Amino acid sequence: MKKFSFSSPFNRRQFLKDLSLTLGSTATGLSLLSLTSCNTNKSGNKEQSGETSGQNGQGRKLGIALLGLGKYSEGQLAPALQETNNCYLAGIVTGSPDKVDKWKRKYDIPDKNVYSYESFDQIKDNPDIDIVYVVTPNALHREFVVRAAQAKKHVICEKPMATTVEDCQAMIDACKQNNVKLSIGYRLHFEPHNQRVMELGQKEVFGPVKSIKAADSFKINVKPEDWRLSQKLAGGGPLMDVGIYCIQGVMYTMGKEPIAITAKYGEKTRPDYFKTVEQSISWQMQFEGGVIADCVSSYNDEAGFLYGEARDGWWRLDPAYSYSGIKGETSQGKMDFEEVNQQARQMDDFANCVRNNKPTQVPGEMGLRDVRILLAIYEAARTNKKVGI
Repeated sequence: MKKFSFSSPFNRRQFLKDLSLTLGSTATGLSLLSLTSCNTNKSGNKEQSGETSGQNGQGRKLGIALLGLGKYSEGQLAPALQETNNCYLAGIVTGSPDKVDKWKRKYDIPDKNVYSYESFDQIKDNPDIDIVYVVTPNALHREFVVRAAQAKKHVICEKPMATTVEDCQAMIDACKQNNVKLSIGYRLHFEPHNQRVMELGQKEVFGPVKSIKAADSFKINVKPEDWRLSQKLAGGGPLMDVGIYCIQGVMYTMGKEPIAITAKYGEKTRPDYFKTVEQSISWQMQFEGGVIADCVSSYNDEAGFLYGEARDGWWRLDPAYSYSGIKGETSQGKMDFEEVNQQARQMDDFANCVRNNKPTQVPGEMGLRDVRILLAIYEAARTNKKVGI
């Protein structure tokens, strides 16, 4: 699969031509998604995180326990929790006992705040832990979100929320029944370039949106037995892993749901490696008024852009979804935002929501909506038919 760039009109036309040949003819939204988070200044400080003391916890930092100590927890979440103002790394939950000593030493975590998956339910008696961040393989999200809710802990669940709509709804219901908050790990809602895209699209700064193009792909380098290549654990391949960022980008550009989906699987050049999940997939999201979003995601390419064209202008993020180094420009010039720690902002914002009993801007309902769209894309690719949303 080719790497696409929108640096010139020719490449934009070529992208549409290529995608059209691939797909053939194309025949529960939240309005103004995350525009409450667009009040971001150029210095990228944490004003939006609401560093005021609230009723819950009387302004103290809230304790977060990371459940699942894989690469994302180790490389992103734990370091980000060293930069947060409203919360801190208070505990860990792991199925790998060999990781415990390293984490305890590095982050000064006491024994009483360390749990295995088997002992996890005892966390209900630990006042140090206010929030559990679930960072397990996708198919395990439901179990641990429900258990955390039953332990009366607020929950952040990493994306995608789950692998079925039923699991998503069970997670939402469990949190409501136990009067705890549920948020999805959509870090880009707290990143200023992506926040600007929300504003440009939803507020029609350059007039109504005419089209969107998005891609998120990378060349995966894991062992064949890695959970990301397991349909049972991941729910799918690159679409579930990183293609969801394209869906998110399209959704927070438009601020509403699509009405139909078409999709097509790409060729498997390594069938022995991609035995149960797709190697690549391309899809189109159709909106009322004729707006089309052309998207692609692959485990065998390098791309990460979000491009929008409106009646009176355009915008482009490339890279759009990375942890750092995001760059953007519009038809009026470069976006001028400094880099921020997305995960620190995300967790600070949720801690503020908990302390002040405010709704999160990335709730479980948003995660459910996105899983419904993910599954519609798979259905469209499997049946080669347009699927309504």
